[in-house]
Amino acid sequence: MKAMILAAGRGERMRPLTDHLPKPLLEAGGRPLIVWHINRLVAAGITELVINHAHLGDKLVEALGDGSAFGARISWSAEPEGALETAGGIAHAAALLGDAPFIVVNGDIWCDADFRPLIRAAAGLDGNGLLAHLLLVPNPPHNPDGDFTLENGMTGDSGPARLTFSGIGAYHPALFDDLDPDTPAKLAPLLRIAMRARRVSGALHTGRWFDVGTPQRLAAADAFARTQAG
Repeated sequence: MKAMILAAGRGERMRPLTDHLPKPLLEAGGRPLIVWHINRLVAAGITELVINHAHLGDKLVEALGDGSAFGARISWSAEPEGALETAGGIAHAAALLGDAPFIVVNGDIWCDADFRPLIRAAAGLDGNGLLAHLLLVPNPPHNPDGDFTLENGMTGDSGPARLTFSGIGAYHPALFDDLDPDTPAKLAPLLRIAMRARRVSGALHTGRWFDVGTPQRLAAADAFARTQAG
């Protein structure tokens, strides 16, 4: 199974930190955010990685290379300046991802999730029934209303007791079939359409998760990651 790490965003709210460094290379616990993801994916047995890039992408390629230093093999998906949004970036990398279900991880989060259950969930996405499986987390202070519901292992886009999408999920390529690979497209609208057809499952992660969207949240992630680094 392959995994894609999304690393093409500009990181406007993180400026000036991201003026000279792409956000996934910002450090938490003494190592770049994206390296935490690579290490966890490799530990779970996923060594074939696709990483997209746009803003300061040359620095990502220089830092990570072909992935061999991490026990992985990285294929790079270059995007135009401004990037293609989440779904557009995935569609743009379709040829690299192949025809089987794959995992996607936002490059600007820190999370201690074990990817092995997600791998098992991904294997159940057949494209005719389920199209996606999302990892949800309790709502953080900056997203108190949440994103999606979770009931009996299925996610929805309406109702009470909403949870926050972690930025980690598994997808069948069929979810992106109708997208132009060179046009920006958001992921949430695709997911909501699939949810209404009962084609998106999910699970709750109760461990630690940080959306590193501001310098303050980076500092919080860094403080906790320092207790985990080793």
